[in-house]
Amino acid sequence: MRLPWGAKCAHWTSGREAAIQNFYSLNSYRAPRARTSETQPMSIIHQPGGNRVLNLHEPEKPQLYRELFPYTSICRTSFDEVLLAPRPAEQMRITDTTFRDGQQARPPYTVKQVAKMFDFLHRLGGKTGLITASEFFLYSAKDRKCIDVCRARGYRFPRVTAWIRATKEDLKLVRDMEFDETGMLTSVSDYHIFLKLGKTRQQAMDMYVDLASQALEWGIIPRCHFEDVTRADIYGFCLPLAQRLMELSRQSGMPVKIRLCDTMGYGVPWPGAALPRSVQRIVRAFTDEAGVPGQWLEWHGHNDFHKVLVNGVTAWLYGCGAVNGTLFGFGERTGNTPLEALLVEYISLTGDDAAADTTVLSEVAQFFEKELHYRIPHNYPFVGRDFNATSAGVHADGLAKNEEIYNIFDTKHLLGRPVPIIITDKTGRAGVAYWINNNLNLAEDKQVSKKHPAVGQIYDAIMAVYEETGRTTSFSHDEMEALVQRFMPELFATEFDQMKQLAGDLAAHLIVRLSRSPGLTDLSEQACARLDEFVHEYPFIQFCCLTDARGKMRCSAVTDPEYKEVYEALPVGYDFSQREWFKMPMKTGDLHIMDVYQSHFTGKLVITVSCAVTDEKDRIVGVVSGDIQLEQLLKRARALQQEVGSQDEADSDSE
Repeated sequence: MRLPWGAKCAHWTSGREAAIQNFYSLNSYRAPRARTSETQPMSIIHQPGGNRVLNLHEPEKPQLYRELFPYTSICRTSFDEVLLAPRPAEQMRITDTTFRDGQQARPPYTVKQVAKMFDFLHRLGGKTGLITASEFFLYSAKDRKCIDVCRARGYRFPRVTAWIRATKEDLKLVRDMEFDETGMLTSVSDYHIFLKLGKTRQQAMDMYVDLASQALEWGIIPRCHFEDVTRADIYGFCLPLAQRLMELSRQSGMPVKIRLCDTMGYGVPWPGAALPRSVQRIVRAFTDEAGVPGQWLEWHGHNDFHKVLVNGVTAWLYGCGAVNGTLFGFGERTGNTPLEALLVEYISLTGDDAAADTTVLSEVAQFFEKELHYRIPHNYPFVGRDFNATSAGVHADGLAKNEEIYNIFDTKHLLGRPVPIIITDKTGRAGVAYWINNNLNLAEDKQVSKKHPAVGQIYDAIMAVYEETGRTTSFSHDEMEALVQRFMPELFATEFDQMKQLAGDLAAHLIVRLSRSPGLTDLSEQACARLDEFVHEYPFIQFCCLTDARGKMRCSAVTDPEYKEVYEALPVGYDFSQREWFKMPMKTGDLHIMDVYQSHFTGKLVITVSCAVTDEKDRIVGVVSGDIQLEQLLKRARALQQEVGSQDEADSDSE
């Protein structure tokens, strides 16, 4: 969609070069100084369209820009007084790298998680084409499964694209998986060419051009990722390479896209900043001098210096067609451009409210916290718990009179979340009850009313603070939570409760898996051998046993030899028919998890988990149980959670 800026932006469309010249004459424009290459002066304004051939500069030593990147000091920003007028891309688009760069700093997502997030991307901006593409690794079986599942959705947008290293072996993977577009790592700074690859610039260029040519020959659109572009010799390497890629495009009749990668977050949006750090200058050098169409140009940023969003939007405003981001900025090191911020900024710039469904963001946030166990910072924009709350009493008073005074927009309409209530001396008992119900996410049948005695006690405590201290600020979330914990402790799960829940979930997964083991249903020696294997694999299971449908023990396994003697009191044939862990699976055919108790045999805190064992006709033939040491299980909790995820993937593959 074209930007609806009309006549206001006429100087950016028809006759824009004349307008730009006029702009500079009115602003005391001075011709730019000679830059990077000794033989080529910088001339973005005066030579649009890539008419001038830009030659590769081959230095004897790598150009590391030590005056800008001293390494032992914070990097420097230089200015050369060249000012560029904005010239926004005719179509601003967003591309996604949540499943590539976005998971390089966290455990890999499961297939189910990827599929769910891909659905979110489609609902957020894929329906309108604002979020155009999402890129994937292709190296592992799970990577390929993720791709298959997302392709099967049948969405037009986001398109599923690939990412590979600059090798023909990787490109063959792209071809074999029938991709029509792939990103290709194209390292462009001398830090990478000389110090990482051990090549000359000419060798690197030839390698990249050959690979792009091969991709085009196979009918694949190459998207060359110019890695570390903000430390690269723009005129001595990047633009000559871009020109060769554009020549390939003309010869093949297919696009050759370029992603400008601010790999270390060195880019700056400041007017007058010099290359290689200037985002404005980089984008316009590629469009105006290398002849790269804006719609084929993409910006990829990192947040090392807190500029990832402003740099991305600057790229848009100076002619870059797409900005690459991830959900909530997840990415390597400090992360990438937050995709949700790009959505909001796009709407702000274009006025196109229908381009994205911002209400989906609240769902995405819930998914990240509940399914990915990621705690979103409370002050995180748009989705953080406190992002539109205020702690200043005067602000709270303003919100009470009219929420527009301090709320950035109608968050209930645009994000599906109301303004959080602010607790002050003016709140009243009803406000206290509202705070408790909403901030503790109490189920409807467990919500408290203003008449609850504890609500009255909390209200009285709040008023006492104002009366006794003369306080003028509102109560913070943490202060309110402490008061509620003091007067209504029953509403909170203890840390021990949470540990029990986690332990129970993990133990349940293991015992269910054991109950499905081949050979367990015949209650034979083979089944007993499987029990021995299982406790050896998971030594925190202190005792494991298998009974028949009458509750008679057929076999058992003990992990620690120290306790084998005490467990001899439970011989083969021992009757467990009256035990809760046996009766419940026999009654329900389902899993049963007991509460934590102290083991009579070892003195350790344990959880007993049991599950029905069924034959091929789903008839219960026995029960398998495990006494699991709580402390030892929790020490391996993280590893087990990853194992559970991997097992879920395996189960999914077999379905």
